[in-house]
Parts: sequence; C-alpha cells; structure tokens
Amino acid sequence: MDIKLIAMDLDGTLLNGKKELTPRTIQALTRAAEKGVHIVPSTGRTFGGVPQEVRELPFVRYGICVNGGSVWDSKIDDALYKAEIPYERAEEIFDYIERYNTMYDCYIDGWGRVDQKFYDRLPYYLQDEQVVKLVTATRKPVPDLRAYVRELHHDVQKIIMFFRDMDQKAQAMREIGEDMPDIAVTTALWNNVELNRKDANKGNALRFLCEHLGFGVENAMACGDGGNDRAMIEAAGLGVVMENGTEELKKLADYITLSNE
Repeated sequence: MDIKLIAMDLDGTLLNGKKELTPRTIQALTRAAEKGVHIVPSTGRTFGGVPQEVRELPFVRYGICVNGGSVWDSKIDDALYKAEIPYERAEEIFDYIERYNTMYDCYIDGWGRVDQKFYDRLPYYLQDEQVVKLVTATRKPVPDLRAYVRELHHDVQKIIMFFRDMDQKAQAMREIGEDMPDIAVTTALWNNVELNRKDANKGNALRFLCEHLGFGVENAMACGDGGNDRAMIEAAGLGVVMENGTEELKKLADYITLSNE
C-alpha cells in the first residue's frame, strides 16, 4: 500500500496521557516525513489549539480541525475547506441543550469561546486536571456566550458539552441524535459531547485534503481512538486504532496498535 498521508488524532492517539509529544513519536513522524509522507494532525481542536510542538514540526502544514469542520493550511493561515453550523442554528442548539446539567462552549473563528460563568467553575464541570488544562489553553471567556454569537453573526465550527453525569451524557447523545438530523453527535473525551454540522467529519475532510494534494483517500492512513475518529478510520485506505481506543472503533480497524502511552 502506497501511503502518502498520515492523519493522526491528537488526544489519546498522538499525545500521551499528559498531552505530551514524546521524542520517540517525533522520531517516527520525522522518518515518515523524510519519505515524503504528509503528516496531518486531525483533531477536534482548531489549528491554533493544536499544541505548539506539533504545529511547529517543520513538516506539518495541514490540519484537519474541529472534527472535520475545517481543513487548515498553515502556509496561507486560512481554511481550504469549511463545514460550519449557521449561527442561527447554533442559537437553536443552545436553547435545546439548556435542558441538561452541562457546561457548553463553542469554536468560532478558529478559537474556543466559553461563557464566563462556566470558565469560573472549570474544575467542577470538567472533573479532570488534564481536561481543565486543555480547555484553559484552547478557550477564551466571554461575558455571555449566546450574546457573543448572536452579535458576531459568524457561523460556529463546533459546539462542545461537558457532563458530570455519564448517564445524562448518554441521554443527550441519544436525544440530540434523534431530534437534530442535521447535526453530527460524537464524543472525543470521556466526559464530553461534540456537535458539528452533519457533513463535518474527519472522513469528509480527509477525502477533500487527499484530493487537494492529488491522490486518493486509499493512499491515506488514519490513526485514532475515539468516536470522532470513526469517519476517517472508515474512509482511509488503512485505518489504525489505538489499544486504548473504544471497542466500537477497534471493530472497524485494519490494524490495532499499542496505546498512546
């Protein structure tokens, strides 16, 4: 199989449990890049939210971001592809998810925005030191998130919910999936739910990027561990799932590798 691109999820895949890119991993990526393989972080984060040590690798130019809501080209500092939620629809989604005991935020214009009332209580809602660090590094608080989106009139890349109660998380995923056929419902962290436009997934973004680069998705390898990786694992010519990945995703794997540790 002629692999020309490797799309790699970050959290739980490329990064270890401390959100670190290890020297061994850098060496492996460098060897692949030296063979002419495109190395593409593929993440629920925006490109600006990708760890600096990943963004600054000399061979990383493209990123599949916000679960496939955009394909970013760092050379031109702009998106080549977008699949965003219209801001009017985002307001309707905010109304709907108020029924749950959840913290929610969104990505808009390439950065995370969160209501100040949630930002002030991140440890309570997130319950995980590493997740608190991740959210703090990738979000900026605003006084009123809903007012901010309404006044900005810009489309939303992704809406994220965080739950303390895992039964309610499961309930929300089921109900939103049933009531909002235009929205893709996935999960990337143990306590979150991620909402994108239906056609925004890492698989569609991977297909776009491969075509943009002049080859087919059969020449791509995709590596992941969670529900938001499913579409690209299915789309890629070689789908690799981490040992720490979900059992559902492992069933779709062409190959199961070691854990992210």
